[in-house]
Amino acid sequence: MFFASEFLTANNTPFSYFPIVLQLIAALGFVGVTMIATHFLGPKRKTSDKLINFESGIEQMGNARQPVAIKYFLTAILFVLFDVEVIFFYPYAVNFKELGWNGFLAMLAFVAFFMGGFFYIIKKGALRWED
Repeated sequence: MFFASEFLTANNTPFSYFPIVLQLIAALGFVGVTMIATHFLGPKRKTSDKLINFESGIEQMGNARQPVAIKYFLTAILFVLFDVEVIFFYPYAVNFKELGWNGFLAMLAFVAFFMGGFFYIIKKGALRWED
């Protein structure tokens, strides 16, 4: 005979997911109620001072759609690229004994690849700011 206690203690039943579903419903309900409450209870005074663009206490000057030098974007991309390179050193540093010479040679190839790219961008003048 099948009892409810066996159903509740089984590992792979749909009822096993009930706490997760309950927590998801509670979280979504809280977010929904909070958003609706702040919409109805919050102040609604739209003045010209509130509607202007504001950036870090500096008043707006000029057009925001003017072109920006590509050097800024290149520097940002290079920062992300070399930041990711450093992140890949952590697994090697943790497991360098287990990886042995094959891991060392793979890391040398990895560094050589990035250094080749770094010397390429230096040769192309991507890091020169004098224009």
